[in-house]
Amino acid sequence: MSDLITSQVSDRICKHMNEDHPEAIVLYAKTFGKIPTAQHAQLISIDHEGMNLSVNWEDQTTPIRIEFDHTLAHSEDAHQTLIDMVKQARKSLV
Repeated sequence: MSDLITSQVSDRICKHMNEDHPEAIVLYAKTFGKIPTAQHAQLISIDHEGMNLSVNWEDQTTPIRIEFDHTLAHSEDAHQTLIDMVKQARKSLV
């Protein structure tokens, strides 16, 4: 069974995303955070309802909250949702 999204799971997801998929986090900020000039973004935390980012754009850093389109059930749901969101973000930039 997949694990719930505890603070430890959030930390693990954030570490993975920040280290291995930084371009995806920028896409989340541009598309879902509505900051098209985002230059860098860091995933700060994730929970069942959404994710918190720190976004660098136009010489400033702004915290933003991006809500998911559904309540996440577990970490595997988070994984699939983040993949779906990056695919959607890439399509929107074409």
